[in-house]
Amino acid sequence: MKELTPEQIQHNWSNLRQLIDVNFSGERLEKLNTMYDYFEERMCIAPASGKEHFHNAHAGGYVEHVIHVTTSALKIKPIWEQSGASIDFTDEELVMAALHHDLGKVGDLSEDNYVPNDSEWHRKNQGLVYKHNPRLEYMTVTDRALYLLQHFNVKLTNNEYIGLRLTDGMYEEANKSYYIGYSADRSLKTNIAYILHQADMMATHIEFDQWKRGDHLKKVVKQEEVKQKTQQSDDTAQFEDLAWVEMTADKTITCLLYTSDAADEEDSVDLGGRRI
Repeated sequence: MKELTPEQIQHNWSNLRQLIDVNFSGERLEKLNTMYDYFEERMCIAPASGKEHFHNAHAGGYVEHVIHVTTSALKIKPIWEQSGASIDFTDEELVMAALHHDLGKVGDLSEDNYVPNDSEWHRKNQGLVYKHNPRLEYMTVTDRALYLLQHFNVKLTNNEYIGLRLTDGMYEEANKSYYIGYSADRSLKTNIAYILHQADMMATHIEFDQWKRGDHLKKVVKQEEVKQKTQQSDDTAQFEDLAWVEMTADKTITCLLYTSDAADEEDSVDLGGRRI
């Protein structure tokens, strides 16, 4: 199973909050920050799904997924526009819908949507890492997302509502009547839902491919190799420092350091260093 380090979880959370700060302003930003402050402890470790072979069924998977969907949507939108599609919505509306299409996966105001599966057999044989919380009032993920936004007085534009409501495409049975209109009058008036659904599918399938290839395992191995090399380098440096101390213990050494006039005006002198 994929696992994120505490540092990666914190990094993703910081990126999510930055996305919010950059794309929203005024009263809307204030209300969104209130909501994210309220959910921070639970949201930053929430998974995006319950089954290992689905997408991002790991702690921190939810935040990682909505960031992927949002960045994918912002990449896909220009392709549609350059290809001749009508774009009648703003980037703010696109980001708003992308960031919150799965908000219901966090749970309600007091209960998580997913809880760790206490059945080792199901975890091992079916990959059911998490199960739905039986204490949670049943709602679809989308309905709960809309409920939570209205609870925190976050208003949506028509485009944002349509986009958020339909991001799951026809994987959600309730969306069928929106996508299949047998007359021009009933067809969607905006392309935001199509772009968001593409972005969600793109992110989901890439996350699945990464899990299938074991990319996260390769990253863990690489990080461990870097850590070992860093430790070896530090041990070597520590040994050399110790040898220097022993060699100079009974000696007095006078050292004159000459620097340029330009360097003399700085607060410090760089004698060399490294960045890992």
